[in-house]
Amino acid sequence: MRKGRANQLGQLQPGDMLQDRYRIMGTLGMGGFSSVYQARDMRFPNVTKLCAVKEMINLAANSTVRDLTVKSFEREASILATLDHPAVVDVYDYFTEEDRSYLVLEFIRGKDLESSMAEESGPFAQELVLDWGIQLCDVLSHLHQHKPQPVIFRDMKPSNVMLDPHGRIRLIDFNIAKLFQSDEKNTTIGTEGYAPPEQYRGEASPAGDVYGLGATLHHLLTKQDPRLEPPFSFQERPIHAVNPDVDPSLEAIIMRCVAYNAADRYQDMESVKRDLLRLTNTLPTAISLPPGVTPRAPARPAGSAPETISFAGPPDAAASPTAAPPVPVSSVTPLWRFKCEDEIRSTPAAAQGVVFVGAYDNNLYAVNATDGKFLWKYPAAGGIASSPTVYENAVFFGSADTHLYSVRTLTGRANWRFAAGGPVYSSPRVKFNHVFFGSDDGNLYAVNVTSGRLAWKAQAFTAVRSSPYVAEELVFFGTEGGHIHCVDLAGRNKWQFQARRAITSSPVVHDGILVVGSMDNTVYALDITSGWAIWRFRTNRPIISSPVIYKDVVYIGAADGLLYAIDLDSGRKKWSFATEGQIASSPAVWQDSIYFGSTDGSVYALSTQRGELRWRFRTGGLVVSSPHIVDGVIYIGSADHHLYALPA
Repeated sequence: MRKGRANQLGQLQPGDMLQDRYRIMGTLGMGGFSSVYQARDMRFPNVTKLCAVKEMINLAANSTVRDLTVKSFEREASILATLDHPAVVDVYDYFTEEDRSYLVLEFIRGKDLESSMAEESGPFAQELVLDWGIQLCDVLSHLHQHKPQPVIFRDMKPSNVMLDPHGRIRLIDFNIAKLFQSDEKNTTIGTEGYAPPEQYRGEASPAGDVYGLGATLHHLLTKQDPRLEPPFSFQERPIHAVNPDVDPSLEAIIMRCVAYNAADRYQDMESVKRDLLRLTNTLPTAISLPPGVTPRAPARPAGSAPETISFAGPPDAAASPTAAPPVPVSSVTPLWRFKCEDEIRSTPAAAQGVVFVGAYDNNLYAVNATDGKFLWKYPAAGGIASSPTVYENAVFFGSADTHLYSVRTLTGRANWRFAAGGPVYSSPRVKFNHVFFGSDDGNLYAVNVTSGRLAWKAQAFTAVRSSPYVAEELVFFGTEGGHIHCVDLAGRNKWQFQARRAITSSPVVHDGILVVGSMDNTVYALDITSGWAIWRFRTNRPIISSPVIYKDVVYIGAADGLLYAIDLDSGRKKWSFATEGQIASSPAVWQDSIYFGSTDGSVYALSTQRGELRWRFRTGGLVVSSPHIVDGVIYIGSADHHLYALPA
């Protein structure tokens, strides 16, 4: 029941009550057919529980049109109620009163990106835009994979993206979202400048949201409002002409998104996300340029050598006062090297005198640990970024082809393969006669080691690329949605912890403390029984590297180019060591030395006590593979296609 006095236009006023429950506090926004209010839920009298109330006023005279309008609003409520993603607002309630329908939503504190942009004197920093772009890809991909039918957002623009106080983006205004039905012509809905050409013909598809995303990122990086420019003119307005500081690889991705023809764009959000993540050295996916776009070389001083394009280069003195100057390359000589047909970004495994490693040529290789001689290879149907794990007489690994494989260590013949619902970048862990691993389908799986049959799966709702840590009674893993999950050995949820950004880093546990890094530039230490944060340690850039704990010290790398040594008990930095690139490689310890790779192409050996350099070995490509050490030999891969055996 609506109580209180409205103004001439029927607008709700502060103090008005809806359903004897929601007290109106003020107006948040108004549109042509709806208004949004801030309200307080009075069923929580002892606390101030705020919510957003969206009101639709149905003024249509024609009864058929009125019914269609109400159905449209009900569709919005139904769609939102079935979505489960951190970037989608929660739906609390829905009701209709006379000629007005109401949707009660989670109240989001913060500003939309259009309002934030108006307060900026220039374009946003590309690091921020890259961050937001990855988050938007994640939520739009979730919509497009909605079951039983995909959801097409159809109005991607800065004003429909809220930025909360934690730096997370939230999609708002699903008024035009719909359940996608193939071959169905839909009404022409969208915002001029952000909507693709085919949407004006009544066509809605994931490629249309790709266009809207590209238009949004273009606007954020240039401050050129596409609503004020000639329609579909992005190719005539290159980003670098306005903002020369933008990385050419990022520009290439955006320009492919806004290609005029839908067939020339990325066809799904996961493809966009992978190319954006590649710029943070998360995934080894090559960037495909849009038709007609020539790659633009990044500016660098004349006479300097070419270098890997990345956003987070080596830290400057202001960012890291303890950063060490560049160090000379040591004369470490490899014991052997083995060449694959493509980049190696996974971590090798060694057992039974054999080294196993996956490459992006889709093969798992087995080579002799003594001399690096080829033994066999097993072909998957997709790239292998998942690191292999050996258990008894089988080696387990995941692939971008959505499968987890079990292969015999001696012959390379298949035991079985298990089909997940998405690519498998998470590295498997074996314990209690089961293989535990995550998938981009948003699940953590437990599969029987012998039969490959599913024991259980725990739903995490967003991609699981973190590798699980399996303790005696609990399993811990991170998600691209920014959660750390704790489940028991039956897959039942025990607790969750929310970080501000994706957790691709894999957790480790020591003395009841879980440690993991996050893309929000933070290392977290959590109590394993409750999930409560014990301490947080801030780095200068995102963290993909997984931690290792040795003698109560946490060692972990970050995209700021630093390897950090952090006291496990207090969370205080003991020392840091600067490389000339980003550190996505996870460190490994052997006899008081710490080993890791960097995107500057080098493998480093430092003393664990003070972080002093012991040696540095330069490969021919960036090193995001992590070292595996057995009996004083370091096995590590490089983007130069080689697997190296180095003396520790």
